[in-house]
Amino acid sequence: MANRDGRDARARVLGTLLDKVASDVYPSSTMLDLVEELLEPDDVDAYVAILCEKVAGDRYPSTSMIRRVLSLSVR
Repeated sequence: MANRDGRDARARVLGTLLDKVASDVYPSSTMLDLVEELLEPDDVDAYVAILCEKVAGDRYPSTSMIRRVLSLSVR
């Protein structure tokens, strides 16, 4: 039961952070690092989609954001 509760909590925290990343124009690298610590393989596609939207929507996307997307796409 503890594992299930832990997974539920992880999923809740991850969902909250993903919503925050999606809504922030420039999410902090600290928040992105925390999200990446919580990611499980099934979560990566949704996170990459959010980051790709950020890159596509920014006239001059940050190199660090592009590098994050690239590193996640080769996992």
